[in-house]
Amino acid sequence: MLKHITLPIIALLLCCNPAFAQLEIPSIFSDHMVLQRNQQIKVWGWSMAGDEITCSLAGQNARAKAASDGTWFVNFEEFTSGGPYELKIQGQRKEIVINDIYIGEVWLCSGQSNMAMKVGGVLDAETEISAAKHPAIRMFTESSSHATEPQDRCKGAWQVCSPETVRSFSATAYFFGRKLQQELNVPVGLINSSVGGTAIEAWTSMPAQTSNKILNPMMLEFAAQDKGFDTEAANERYQKSLARWEKTKADNANTKGKDQKKRLPRRPSLPNKPSEGKNYPSNLFNGKVNPLVGYGIRGAIWYQGERNSNGKFSDLYDKQLETLITDWRQRWGTPELPFAWVQLPNFRALQTDPSEPSGWVNVREGMRRALSIPHTGMAITVDVGDAKNIHPRTKQAVGGRLARWALVDVYQRGNKLPGGNVAMGPLLKSSQTAGDRINLTFEQVGKGLKSSKSPLQGFAIAGKDQVFHWAEAEANGDQVSVWSKQVPNPVAVRYSWAANPAGNLTNSIDLPASPFRTDAWTEVE
Repeated sequence: MLKHITLPIIALLLCCNPAFAQLEIPSIFSDHMVLQRNQQIKVWGWSMAGDEITCSLAGQNARAKAASDGTWFVNFEEFTSGGPYELKIQGQRKEIVINDIYIGEVWLCSGQSNMAMKVGGVLDAETEISAAKHPAIRMFTESSSHATEPQDRCKGAWQVCSPETVRSFSATAYFFGRKLQQELNVPVGLINSSVGGTAIEAWTSMPAQTSNKILNPMMLEFAAQDKGFDTEAANERYQKSLARWEKTKADNANTKGKDQKKRLPRRPSLPNKPSEGKNYPSNLFNGKVNPLVGYGIRGAIWYQGERNSNGKFSDLYDKQLETLITDWRQRWGTPELPFAWVQLPNFRALQTDPSEPSGWVNVREGMRRALSIPHTGMAITVDVGDAKNIHPRTKQAVGGRLARWALVDVYQRGNKLPGGNVAMGPLLKSSQTAGDRINLTFEQVGKGLKSSKSPLQGFAIAGKDQVFHWAEAEANGDQVSVWSKQVPNPVAVRYSWAANPAGNLTNSIDLPASPFRTDAWTEVE
């Protein structure tokens, strides 16, 4: 019977049927990779069903047999840091050899455009690039697209850090990894899986979100938008937009003189149902996180939130972040997986009113509340943003602050850092009313609280009428006392409650305090 099957059909069968599959591994297992030290190392792939697989790494050998669907995996016992090593994977028909492997610390780095922002776009970029001679730092940039169903293949390649390669590295991830490598003196691997303009719900699996009752209103709205999508009307709008675009393009071609040409916008894209887009819940998880699950990591860093600040559910961000963290921890089988994020920086016009609620502020506050999740941290960046640029260029500070948290809380090396065991900026711990004042107690203060410039500013106080007034404030040790003559019976304090806040409270090592509020009043933007 086979003699009647054409060669193209045979080739298709070989590609699609696991019984005929060739030995294959995920692209993250490739030259220059870094594997996580001090934990079992899982290696997996696909092959012909029943194929005997033999793997060897740094003197260890492991064997597996491909299952009926062609999948296989092996586990190597723990290694300390070191390298370079070679990984050999031998099947019945094919051998794969991976070279220049190091074992050290591996971190997953994810989020939207501020995580994706490259070293080539930062402040003093050329100086940073020319100095980037760090062969012990390697980055894997995950380049797969989003997907409507969980995927098992990833795309990308590891690159060794050098002046020739670092320009395209995620800047936040690079400066984070550089500090870790300098302090720990071990190889550092950074997995960059990030996409600009994306929402947190797209990076979290569908089961994790649909099982969370608090997220039900948001998930129901997404489903309703998808169900109500009018394909015919969307195509009609697309055709009109395309016609306008083509006319502008033709006019430009026929116009003499550069100054008279109209700016040509991006060519319109074919309309898709919401459920097919990158920002639909779980679609980025499916395409860019699920294929990485199982690859050994020490922890994860996250730089996202800008997009969620524009939505009607910005006040759910702490629950969304908790859902994502719990989801990823369960997927990796590590309930205490360290996880830190970048709190939204200062942005837009400088604060003028005592309280300026917004979606940006809601997300920032959600990030602060999410610190109640064990084994988490936050880089507070309200002093290194840019009022006019949603992509601030001072990523050195951002990566450095994430690294400080990791060095203090994850690696227990605070005693070797200037300023000691201070992982981040000051965080509100408690508040207590005392007559006409409210006394606030903070943690992460170091040797004591202070102001970056005198006097303390950014504090607002309100009575039962919920009207906030600018307040005076005085710091002493780990406490700040707040009062105003306009509010003789205070009940609530807010600090730096604005997108671009005026606060100047810091700890002894000059890290800024996180914005906060002591009330739970409904916001009116």
